[in-house]
Amino acid sequence: MEYRLVGGSDLKVSVLSLGTATFGGTNPFLKAWGETGVEEATRLVDISLDAGVTLFDSADSYNDGLAEEILGKAIAGRRDKLLISTKTAFKVGDGPDNVGTSRRRVVAACEASLRRLGTDHIDLLQMHAFDALTPIEETLGALDELVRAGKVRYIGCSNFSGWHLMKALAISKERGWPRYIAHQAYYSLLAREYEWELMPLAIDQQVGAVVWSPLSGGRLSGKVGRDQPAPEGSRTATQGAFGPGLPQEQFYELVDVLREIAKEVGHSVSQVSLNWLLQRPTVSTLVIGARNEAQLRDNLGATTFALSPGQMKRLDAVSASEPVYPYWHQRLSYSERNPPPV
Repeated sequence: MEYRLVGGSDLKVSVLSLGTATFGGTNPFLKAWGETGVEEATRLVDISLDAGVTLFDSADSYNDGLAEEILGKAIAGRRDKLLISTKTAFKVGDGPDNVGTSRRRVVAACEASLRRLGTDHIDLLQMHAFDALTPIEETLGALDELVRAGKVRYIGCSNFSGWHLMKALAISKERGWPRYIAHQAYYSLLAREYEWELMPLAIDQQVGAVVWSPLSGGRLSGKVGRDQPAPEGSRTATQGAFGPGLPQEQFYELVDVLREIAKEVGHSVSQVSLNWLLQRPTVSTLVIGARNEAQLRDNLGATTFALSPGQMKRLDAVSASEPVYPYWHQRLSYSERNPPPV
């Protein structure tokens, strides 16, 4: 297992992290991802630790806190051997205050997560979404209090726009508050929009990417392709794809190339897809989810090899898409002054 620093911080994590959205399965949306109970979750944690995984990612909104509870039971007695990241912002339970990142919500959510996880601190607390109704100063001030109290070690954000993140970083610098060291973002061969603005920002400001759904909900697992529909009952079959994705024919072409390269390197399509991400700038760790032990072991194999520069270029080319304005204009008319980050 390889270990990397998260952005410009001194927090070092494994390049693969175990996500816990599959733990519980009470939420109708997340039930399609998995229904892992305590016994199986403990087994997945065991396998992950044996493979060198150090970071375990959750959120209070995953099955209304049940995922955190299950993770807490699965890691009982070995808290000192791992790192915990969790998130808050989405609605949990009833009541008008149980959503967003106001001071009241952030502090209360942190205390609730600590109880569910059975720990006295969270290594990385991330704002799961940008809250436009709460002043950024209020959110960051609350996080500063939690860090000073020793309940949170580092802070991050998730699903932010470039200006959301940059404004927050500027305020943290101005006030002398902790800064977001991580941005948990959606990024894969099927979704490269992260490269347009968020990646250049992350390079400039030293913010590490914590990548969620690196296999785009299973569409890059090799189980879906030309004349091969998603398996019945799978997450892809029941929920479709995240975001707009690539045109269908380009998606099929991408899968064809992935399968060719998988044969060349003697690894699975999933492992090739993950390995491509591991070689991209700013990526600190990939959050992998697993419905079962077989899926987890296959994903962990993504760290055992490295794609060649030529194979990387083939995947770059087949997955490329035309950027939206103003990025296409910048690349077309002023590229010598604003080169792309990769």
